[in-house]
Amino acid sequence: MASTNQKKLKELQDLLADVPFELLSLRDFPGVKDVVEDRNTFLENARKKALSFARQTGCLTLADDSGLTVDCLDGAPGVYSARYAGPEKNDLRNCEKLLKALEGVPNGKRGAAFQCAIALASPEQVFATVEEDVRGRVAHQMKGRGGFGYDPLFFYPEFGKTFAEIPSSQKHLVSHRGKALRKVKEILKGYLESQTILGS
Repeated sequence: MASTNQKKLKELQDLLADVPFELLSLRDFPGVKDVVEDRNTFLENARKKALSFARQTGCLTLADDSGLTVDCLDGAPGVYSARYAGPEKNDLRNCEKLLKALEGVPNGKRGAAFQCAIALASPEQVFATVEEDVRGRVAHQMKGRGGFGYDPLFFYPEFGKTFAEIPSSQKHLVSHRGKALRKVKEILKGYLESQTILGS
């Protein structure tokens, strides 16, 4: 799993708990070189990360790139979500900057979507990609202590709460990453079956 973000890794591990793989993170490969996420879309960044880390580690690699797109900000922060307020990737400062950018904007114009792109790669190639999203709106203030990133600001109308106010198990049912990883699990099962056939 191509990430060092502990909160994201915990979420990935929870969602992939029942796959028959040993799940490793970049922390298990201290010698790998970082990959610059300089592409224009979540999917392009995910593909770049997955293939680069698969080649460096020799392992099947899952990489995701995800973030928040806000309608009235022309899709910002988008691919810059993690470093919206600066290169240090500070969740609180990112949320504060977003709130400032939306000062005075009414609920009807605060529509937003969490987007997630996942790429799976072997050292030879990217062999599968998945994209999912979930729509909601940006709240007027941060609420809740769960989740990470923009979760305290992402208000999900069907639940009447932000993603940070609900249990992770409930969030996973509807979240962009939860939906994407359910598809990934099916892809991984197919991958295992194909390897079994090739090896038989």
